Amino acid sequence: MTVQCYLVKTAYEYKVAQFHTQIKNEIAQISNNYSDIDSAFVAKKEALYKSLSEKYIKGKNTKLDIKIGVLQNEYQSAITQEIQRKFERDLPNFKIDFAIVLNKFILYKNAQKADTIFSEKPFIQNKLYGNLASLNHAFLVRNYVGTTNGTFENQEYQLLTEDSMYVSVMDWEMIILRRMTFILILSLFSILTLITLFVIALKALIKQKKVSDVKTDFINNITHELKTPLATLGISTKILAQKNIRDNDENFNAIVSTISRQNNRLQNLIDQVMANSLAENELELQKEKIEAEDFLLSIANDFKIAFPKIALKTDFQTKKTILVLDKFHLTTAFLNVLENAVKYGSSTITVKTRIVEKQFSVSFEDDGIGIAKNKQAFLFEKFYRVEQGNLHNTKGLGLGLYYVDQIVKAHQGSVNVISDLGKGAQFTILLKV
Repeated sequence: MTVQCYLVKTAYEYKVAQFHTQIKNEIAQISNNYSDIDSAFVAKKEALYKSLSEKYIKGKNTKLDIKIGVLQNEYQSAITQEIQRKFERDLPNFKIDFAIVLNKFILYKNAQKADTIFSEKPFIQNKLYGNLASLNHAFLVRNYVGTTNGTFENQEYQLLTEDSMYVSVMDWEMIILRRMTFILILSLFSILTLITLFVIALKALIKQKKVSDVKTDFINNITHELKTPLATLGISTKILAQKNIRDNDENFNAIVSTISRQNNRLQNLIDQVMANSLAENELELQKEKIEAEDFLLSIANDFKIAFPKIALKTDFQTKKTILVLDKFHLTTAFLNVLENAVKYGSSTITVKTRIVEKQFSVSFEDDGIGIAKNKQAFLFEKFYRVEQGNLHNTKGLGLGLYYVDQIVKAHQGSVNVISDLGKGAQFTILLKV
């Protein structure tokens, strides 16, 4: 971007110099010398200079008198108008203001040393002709050096004068910018491209970091989840190696039962990871017609057996609603929502049903710890788990709600959450009737 700005600045300076050269050349073409505008005015000006010079030689005028006499001449307005009309006629594409300022007025008498009556840098206060009010935004077009020879009281003298013409073109900045349109568009496009690439790269880095964090979190969680059944299996295997255990049928069966449970737990963990690796369009649903209220009651009854300490209530505002869905996957999805509520501190859960805009709505309201607003957008992402500070206080792989979202989408439904931290949560699933 710095290089682009430098190139634009360099191009602008070049265009300014090119524009000044163009104006100088066009003015040079219409007039080799501003004095050719009106010969009568030129003759009067030369007569004025000669008169002032002779009065100075005679000693009647001071240097200041000559300066005032030259700058406040009676031809200023007339010559200014003539030059302005010439510019308007010959350069109609530009609105030009100008000023001709006096720089030097030097008198040579015979072989004597030159007498510098007036010599200053260009100032607008020394303006001879023109309508410029300041030289700040004007540029030099050319210098005019004039010499006049004369004789006064049998003494020869020579007068040297130097004038400078400065011009200012109205709206010259816009003229240059219009000439730079292509360069500006190209530079702007390049800068926008750079910014876009930077934003894309930044987003990719953030996403990569997030994926890396999720992957690390998942590995830590799955490792933790696998350690317990593996440790139990290892201990159980060592116990089975003892002869006294093998000879005791009750102890032997207890150990075998433990091994079977831990084996099932490992298998369930693997199945959960495999199932959640599928996208919604890859799920194969086995749909059938069911009565929604009876289906939810059966899930609620099974849940009460597994979690007898949790108060599970039902509030069905619908009756005998027929839905076409996959019982196996939706049972798992609903149980995931219920178990998630238990994990995060719920003691009371209410299941509600109603019809919303011709859709069957199932809401799960709990009184758990709730979910912060800034976390809710990530709830249904794979492997995401709500943190408490930098710690995860509950076990899990972060796949439960992701699975819920995938199953509901596969049924062409939707799921959303309403929650405030410390005030519980409400998960609502909408399904087609």
